Amino acid sequence: MKLSSFNSLPANEAAAVLRPCVDNSRWVAELVDARPFGDKEQLLAAAEAAAEPWSEAEIDAALARHPRIGERAEGNSAEAGLSRGEQAGVSRDAVAQAELRRLNLAYEEKFGRVFLIRAAGRSTEDILKQLTSRLDNTPEEEIAVVGQQLREIALLRLDGAIEP
Repeated sequence: MKLSSFNSLPANEAAAVLRPCVDNSRWVAELVDARPFGDKEQLLAAAEAAAEPWSEAEIDAALARHPRIGERAEGNSAEAGLSRGEQAGVSRDAVAQAELRRLNLAYEEKFGRVFLIRAAGRSTEDILKQLTSRLDNTPEEEIAVVGQQLREIALLRLDGAIEP
């Protein structure tokens, strides 16, 4: 969608454009209310500022429907489609999938939420390395990393959704 079109949408329609990027009511409302944006860079800067910081409750809400890394998101929603595209590079090899399942479960047991990483452009090996490394984090360290990953995902999706 063109930025000029986004700027002129009714608030509820503009919110619907933003929700697949990250379904966070505060973030969406801040961006909708900040319109019009003069250019895409201004929009992305506002989006980053609105995501700084995510509260732990906002992170948990955003992750509630997030599939595990290595699992295909189900459904026809825009968010599920984006997730499938972002994880397209994750290997379907049985050994890699078994290792992802094992580490995902270890992560969930330790932190009580699904592992989140910006998967777009990452290899399975890199994801496994990051997942293994992040298991050494404290809960406080990890929530900060998850917040940063959520910001990266939201901005990447927004950048793809809005054209200059």
